[in-house]
Amino acid sequence: MSNIKRLPDAEFEIMRIIWHHPTPITTMQIVDKLGEEKKWKPQTVLTMLVRLVEKNFLTSGKNGRERNYTPVISETDYMQIETGDFISRYRGNSVGSLIKTMYDGKNITDSDLEELKLWLKKQED
Repeated sequence: MSNIKRLPDAEFEIMRIIWHHPTPITTMQIVDKLGEEKKWKPQTVLTMLVRLVEKNFLTSGKNGRERNYTPVISETDYMQIETGDFISRYRGNSVGSLIKTMYDGKNITDSDLEELKLWLKKQED
């Protein structure tokens, strides 16, 4: 799984819809969901779906005339890879440095820190 590459933002948006919808999901369901949020044309969505299949993020099959998609990689697995890569590239593998930067930049709240403390305590038990 370490050979997974970062998804471009548009492909990530499609994967988020697929991860948060019962699967398999049809092309039209994806287009409809994106239509609510974005104004993408069906052909644009189809092109990105083909790319996601080629990158092994999705499998694709036909049920009658409708094409269905199922994720190969879970959202949790992808986010773990993406987060680890981010920390490695930008914070020198230091989670503490990342949290300090986020706190100093007002991107992390006191309640976020409390949540983190509770999580750390659970990990110690």
